[in-house]
Amino acid sequence: QVQLVESGGGLVQAGGSLRLSCAASGSIFSMNAMGWYRQAPGKQRELVATMTSGGPTNYADSAKGRFTISRDNAKNTVYLQMNSLKPEDTAVYYCNANARSSDSLWSRTYWGQGTQVTVSS
Repeated sequence: QVQLVESGGGLVQAGGSLRLSCAASGSIFSMNAMGWYRQAPGKQRELVATMTSGGPTNYADSAKGRFTISRDNAKNTVYLQMNSLKPEDTAVYYCNANARSSDSLWSRTYWGQGTQVTVSS
């Protein structure tokens, strides 16, 4: 199995920056796409950004131009650099990965436990 652990969340003033990290561990055979989702109070979980193992990225319109996703494949870690943060960015941010465990013949989606990001005015 694969475990994902997020870190880097916290409280920041509007206009500030945060960098989230998500480290994958466990018996990993291969890592495919990794990404970030977020869920604000009273709202559904939504895509923020994704990145394939080869590099192509995808961003939500609300994140494009402000957020940057990157990954270190050697460390099985994905990052989300968040700049120009707005109060509406406040949410629990969840790491997501499509991966194949060494004890499985197929890939599946894994989720982290989430890290809180709060942006104040």
